[in-house]
Amino acid sequence: MQEKVNNVIKFYNLATTLKNKIRSGWKLWHVSKERLESVAEHVYGTCILAIAIDSEFEVKIDLNKVLRMLVLHELEEVIIGDITPYDHVNKKEKAQMRKAAISKVLDSLVKKEEYEELLDEFNRHETNESKFAYECDKLEACLEAKLYDDGKYVNIFAPENAELVNMDLNEKAIEKGAKGLFDLFVEHDCKAYDEIFTIIANNIRNNKD
Repeated sequence: MQEKVNNVIKFYNLATTLKNKIRSGWKLWHVSKERLESVAEHVYGTCILAIAIDSEFEVKIDLNKVLRMLVLHELEEVIIGDITPYDHVNKKEKAQMRKAAISKVLDSLVKKEEYEELLDEFNRHETNESKFAYECDKLEACLEAKLYDDGKYVNIFAPENAELVNMDLNEKAIEKGAKGLFDLFVEHDCKAYDEIFTIIANNIRNNKD
């Protein structure tokens, strides 16, 4: 019994360090808001999105499975931190780092293998649940970016952001009319969105209720 208790506490202490880890993208873009979103808050936001979208749209998913994916999907950041597209880590290397980190974080749990398989499914983006969860992950970042844009906490064209703006990744989006962080994030992720997520993203872009 004591071993089970120890396993719970060890995992809890590791996983909840995400409450104190700030999302790297907001720091990279020099968002000036005094209190920035943590990784744990991002995870919560993805779950809230999943619940709301499942309520309002006809989506063929197992919501409980989606929520488990979303609750677990950032656990590797306990070990490797929040790796962004600007960190120049290729997909293969990132996948290897992610898998090794997840193994360490889940190491104390009896259901480690089950959770690793669930995260492998999430990262492949092949099933309805993994695609839906992935899109919630991306859209949550866009929504947070919109809050920072609207609050005037970030100016992508400020001198301190010149290096990021001049990257090919962002130059193309700006050529298409991107004026803020939200526009950049949507442009980066639009190929990942199905019809429902595209409708939501475009509705937000056009400032509709």
